[in-house]
Amino acid sequence: MTIRDAQVFVCSPGRNFVTLKIRTDEGIYGIGDATLNGRELAVASYLSDHVVPCLIGRDPFQTEDIWQYLYRGAYWRKGPVTMTAIAAVDMALWDIKGKALDTPIYNLLGGPSRSGVMVYGHANGRDIAETVDEVARYQADGYLAVRAQSGVPGLPSTYGVSGDKLFYEPAARGLPPENVWSSEKYLLQVPKLFERLRLTCGDDLHLLHDAHHRLKPIEAARLGRALEPYHLFWLEDATPAELQEGFRIIRQHTTTPLAVGEIFDSVWDARTLIAEQLIDYLRMTVVHGGGITPIVKAAAFAAMHHVQTGFHGATDLSPVTMGTALHVDLAIPNFGIQEYMRHTPETDAVFPHAYTFERGMLHPGQAPGHGVDFDEALAARYPYERAYLPINRRLDGTMWNW
Repeated sequence: MTIRDAQVFVCSPGRNFVTLKIRTDEGIYGIGDATLNGRELAVASYLSDHVVPCLIGRDPFQTEDIWQYLYRGAYWRKGPVTMTAIAAVDMALWDIKGKALDTPIYNLLGGPSRSGVMVYGHANGRDIAETVDEVARYQADGYLAVRAQSGVPGLPSTYGVSGDKLFYEPAARGLPPENVWSSEKYLLQVPKLFERLRLTCGDDLHLLHDAHHRLKPIEAARLGRALEPYHLFWLEDATPAELQEGFRIIRQHTTTPLAVGEIFDSVWDARTLIAEQLIDYLRMTVVHGGGITPIVKAAAFAAMHHVQTGFHGATDLSPVTMGTALHVDLAIPNFGIQEYMRHTPETDAVFPHAYTFERGMLHPGQAPGHGVDFDEALAARYPYERAYLPINRRLDGTMWNW
């Protein structure tokens, strides 16, 4: 079996997605996700102009060798565009491998380690009362874990809070919207939210929260300590992680579990965090972390240091990434939790999939490969629309982390 051709598709069924389809000379094809929120066309060009020509004639079963060829062979290593492009190829090749062997990918990774994949949903509200109501709604729907985000008094908008309670999409058409931020106001609000949530929802529900890179390490430490009475499942992206050593300050002051990594593109971005046990959950995604081939290695490294996985799973990743991640989640021994933001019906129609939700769990299904397909004809009805994530400014106008 050899790779006959490959094609890149860019579509926007509610939001933009980049999809790679690799076809073989035996008629088997594989699907990969190459979506990089706000920079989709850069990855599409990288694939079409630089990667696809190098794939023709290769053996699709050589996932490790092809991955090394694309990573080492480019000379310019790492970076979100490069790693997202490589991930799309890797996902598609594993999909082909599973289809050719007539088995789900998780069986190629050692088989299931659990019966299902615990996921968490996203609840948000304009204020604490509305957020509590939304968390209770997820709880009633069978979720075992819920991320809670609330509006902050004095700020016109806040990350994680939107009018749509099910399909949250922060990227906006046109140019980047500008938000206003105050760490001081935020730090006063969040402990009040989780105090109310525990009183209302009880102690059994897993609660999570995302600071979204907006705090300095000592501020994150203060928040983590303030949240300890409410035993969060994790505090996510407490501070920017370019300086991995910054998490030492947080770790010294709080026992609240820490999660980070959704913007990582290599295990090297987390080497110190994992080796020094400065985090509890690695959030790096299959699509931005280079695919299945490196993510299982990163998970194994994390397992050696008592770090579990909690892969990013927002709507800026297509169902191809979600389906693929579930196979890894099901197989690896140190799985922790999987983020799960539901896609819109339009997106689900373009990407029909085998994975299902039941009683707080997702399961990838029994379909060969990763179990997610791509409807080319339907995708063509949704052309690309330029969109950007917001940017953040502090109250005095200084650019800050969104």
